[in-house]
Amino acid sequence: MLDVRRLRLLRELARRGTIAAVAEALAFSPSAVSQQLSALEREAGVALLERTGRRVALTPAAHNLVRHAEAVLAQLEAAAAELAQARHGPAGPLRIGTFPSAAQVLIPPTLVLLAERWPELEPMVAEIDPAGVADLLRAGELDVALVHDYDFVPGPVEPGIDSEPLFAEAMYLAASAPGPGTLTAHAADPWILATHGTRCHAMTIRACQAAGFTPRIRHRADDFATVLALVAAGQGTALVPELGLLDPPAAVHLHRLPMSRRTAVSYRQGAGAHPAIAAFGSAVRDALPSRLRS
Repeated sequence: MLDVRRLRLLRELARRGTIAAVAEALAFSPSAVSQQLSALEREAGVALLERTGRRVALTPAAHNLVRHAEAVLAQLEAAAAELAQARHGPAGPLRIGTFPSAAQVLIPPTLVLLAERWPELEPMVAEIDPAGVADLLRAGELDVALVHDYDFVPGPVEPGIDSEPLFAEAMYLAASAPGPGTLTAHAADPWILATHGTRCHAMTIRACQAAGFTPRIRHRADDFATVLALVAAGQGTALVPELGLLDPPAAVHLHRLPMSRRTAVSYRQGAGAHPAIAAFGSAVRDALPSRLRS
């Protein structure tokens, strides 16, 4: 009989490429991961890994096993969801990941609705950049999350993860002086970007490159209130989604652009029917400002 926990490790190795990366992501030691994968090979009765020095590669049999593991893990999530439905309503911890602008605008009213509807549910929120959400969901450190992507930075297809679209919002050019509302008109400006490695950072880089230039970065900030304050102080130009425009300073000039950011609810495959995850999805939809409802 194949051990499900070891199958999960093999799937993570297929995803991450190295035993060290799997160990770091799942808070194991590399030797523990190696031992568990060796045990899985004994259970399978065939070679799953090809070792060359410190490097490992999956054999064809391992790749086939990973494909089956995805289905098995999704079925286990679905089974857990059915068992939870048999209990009396959503209850217990619900670990929620969210990006900062949603944490400020959407999460507070969502938590109020959850408390009113399901007082036995214990939501726990963590701000996470969408680029890191899938790993945390697969590792079981999150149960559900709000994620986003952009026209110029589409979200990758993530093994073992399902998503439901939530809403789309417009993107705005934020400048410190009046003028044309096009990216090209601000090619010579200093720019304010998010932290390198985030989707927000990649979005600005790619949008500007599509307009024919690479932005000259002066400041880096992830909080849109901070970004807008820097723009108002004449420190640069930035791209800001509608959700980040709660109370823009009067000195900021905003121009709507023909591009958008899309937000979705993500969770492990098979878990969508879990009462707690369904309750969160329903509450966050009801908490949406009217301008964001389709």
